[in-house]
Amino acid sequence: MVKFSHGCWHPAPETLIDWAVETVVAETRGDELHFVTSSKPINHRGDTLNNPTLTHDLSSPTDNVIYLSSTHWKRQKSVTQGPHFELFPDGKPNRVSSVHTSKTAENLVLEEGTVTATVDTRPKSFDISFQAGGKLLTRLGWRSVGYAKQGTTALHPRANYIDPNKGQRWVTYQLQLGVGDKVYGLGERFGPFAKNGQSIEIWNEDGGTGSELTYKNIPFVITSAGYGVFIPTSNFISFEIQSERTTRINIAVPGELLAMYLIYGPEPKSIIERYTTITGKPALPPAWTFGLWLSTSFTTEYNEGTVTSFLDGMAERDIPVSVFHFDCFWMPGFKWCDYEFDKDYFPDAKGQLERIKKRGILVCVWINPYIAQESSIFDEAADNGYLLKRTDGSVWQYDFWQAGMGFVDFTNPDACRWYQAKLQSLINMGVDSFKTDFGERIPTGDIVYFDGSSPEKMHNYYAFLYNKVTFEILEKNFGPHNAALFARSATAGCQRFPVHWGGDPYSTFEAMAETLRGGLSLALCGFGYWAHDIGGFEGKPDPALFKRWIAFGLFSSHSRLHGSGSFRVPWLIDDTGEADRVLEHFVNFKHSLMPYLYSSAIETHKSGVPMLRACFLEYPDDPIAWHLDTQYFLGNSLLVAPVFNAHGRVQYYIPEGDWYGILDGKMRSGGRYVTEEHGFFSLPVLLRPGSAIFRCTSEDLGSVVYDWTKEAELLVNFTKSMDTIAQIADYEAPGTSRLAVRIYDTGEDITLTLTQGEIATPINVRVVNRRIRSSDLEMVDENAFRVKEGVSSISLTLE
Repeated sequence: MVKFSHGCWHPAPETLIDWAVETVVAETRGDELHFVTSSKPINHRGDTLNNPTLTHDLSSPTDNVIYLSSTHWKRQKSVTQGPHFELFPDGKPNRVSSVHTSKTAENLVLEEGTVTATVDTRPKSFDISFQAGGKLLTRLGWRSVGYAKQGTTALHPRANYIDPNKGQRWVTYQLQLGVGDKVYGLGERFGPFAKNGQSIEIWNEDGGTGSELTYKNIPFVITSAGYGVFIPTSNFISFEIQSERTTRINIAVPGELLAMYLIYGPEPKSIIERYTTITGKPALPPAWTFGLWLSTSFTTEYNEGTVTSFLDGMAERDIPVSVFHFDCFWMPGFKWCDYEFDKDYFPDAKGQLERIKKRGILVCVWINPYIAQESSIFDEAADNGYLLKRTDGSVWQYDFWQAGMGFVDFTNPDACRWYQAKLQSLINMGVDSFKTDFGERIPTGDIVYFDGSSPEKMHNYYAFLYNKVTFEILEKNFGPHNAALFARSATAGCQRFPVHWGGDPYSTFEAMAETLRGGLSLALCGFGYWAHDIGGFEGKPDPALFKRWIAFGLFSSHSRLHGSGSFRVPWLIDDTGEADRVLEHFVNFKHSLMPYLYSSAIETHKSGVPMLRACFLEYPDDPIAWHLDTQYFLGNSLLVAPVFNAHGRVQYYIPEGDWYGILDGKMRSGGRYVTEEHGFFSLPVLLRPGSAIFRCTSEDLGSVVYDWTKEAELLVNFTKSMDTIAQIADYEAPGTSRLAVRIYDTGEDITLTLTQGEIATPINVRVVNRRIRSSDLEMVDENAFRVKEGVSSISLTLE
């Protein structure tokens, strides 16, 4: 926790703060504002002495975004030294709105479209307010921008001259929160969903899912007041969100510079879209990644025979597997990572991978960026300068994980090529994906990077380089939209390298719920695709927990069975055989939804809005939606409410309208909470009013990759004035749709019009909440009819 105050009036012990109190330089510089603030009021010329200042710049890099930077000493290492985030990786978009700046006797103003930043330049009146459409979003007012010194009470000029950097130095912003404003995001956080009242540190750590520590710290918040804030540094950041000052978000960064992007929506989806324009859109994962991933688990005893028995067992039970994952012990102990299969357990690794792939199953292997001293490649890496070094030139080594391990220095281009060559050898053997585990235990003391990067800033940023280098070698081999990781650590921008999973939860219902909270918070930071360890990682789940978690896991964008010391094949957890059938049921149901899921994935890739969606993303005008953290939307049309107990009772909230349960075929009326009982083969999965999705009705779906137009059914939840488009994506031309149908209410009837592709095989249309009256259609039943090949438009009357 970084707190600078003791109540409203006094600084914390051993803390000095130079607050911005008055603007002493105010200039317009084309499309930018430049101003300097003093920390003491200027009553006469002598007050310009012994008066520390902050230098500020205000600009607008793109529509609806304001950028503010504040610098104390501008030529310090903490200002200039990297690494720096890769911002606007696809280039800045063309502007819609122009930028105007102006200066009067009382203020500086920057206007960009509907967004305005105003700097009060009157004496003793420092204030920066941010408005949109005439409404105040937030402000930096009295004692809200400052330079803080902790661990020092040195006031004498000689003491400062001898050691001006004594203690810790920080720049802080303290943004005003309005009454009722809620704050969300900041990466994968497992505690309360709304961050109000919390102290949060942006610092990646391997801490499991049951504490304030997290693997994926993202310096981005989204608020219910119509704006988000991104702090563009990978350094340690402290957020005190109504936890120090009860009306403020206090942000502090060590060093001499603090900057922020204020991103206006006003809708939360628009905020995320603009944030991911700044930090990067998620790549589109290949279709095969959406199937079931089966793992060896972590410390379990396994070999080729074990792997084969698991795959045989799944096949015998008609449970499709898309990816088989080899966890850590595919390599010998004490030798992680040497990137070589353990010959004692896998004597014919290449042949085994070939045999797995003949089943139609792809292969993933576990890796991390740490090279153990006993690894066959340690000396090679050390001799060539590929590992992090100490200031004395020796390799920085560590025993906590693998004995004597070194860390790959991804700031060295030769080290990146060397690392990719090791992965290329595995790809040549038949590996299709890598689980990029770890990347959080990155040292900061006595460290020298090849490119001179700041060790403190590299601690979080290391995850970006690690995942980028790995993702790029997969893209090089398999092409765009065909590369996928299974990543744990992350910082801002890592959403560009999917998929991410939620780390190591316990095998409890409470951990299942905290896993969802972590996923929702991460998704709000632009992470489009997400998975978690079905059944939990630590411990062995009891059968009831496992079956409930299966349902949750298969209604996530990505789904993996993985554990620590116990296997996750269902027959070893539930000897009644019911878990086998539950898994078969939900895997096949997910396969049937691939036309909808992959279309949603394409939307996520293009917009940055995640597949896993907090309810307020879809219903921002419903006050209750901002409080919901045990339910979510999967894409924009399906509301999912997992069951977090053994007995099956679930209470969840339904927004206004009539909602259709795609698992049980029942309608629910919304605008209220409902309580239901669900068996292990069910959970609430509701089709939104006014929406339509494609699904496949075939009972033989052994893979997620099939002809999604065959035996397709269009589910329509009709509402007056509806106008929506349902699509079937084309996985052979990722990013495009093979078929798109517009469904809209003309006021007299409902019309279906083909807007893309052609109907090459008959499809069924089912209007879930109305009877169809027509003598011209081939009726399936009173709610459904068949559309024959070549038809491009149909109008029908609903009763």
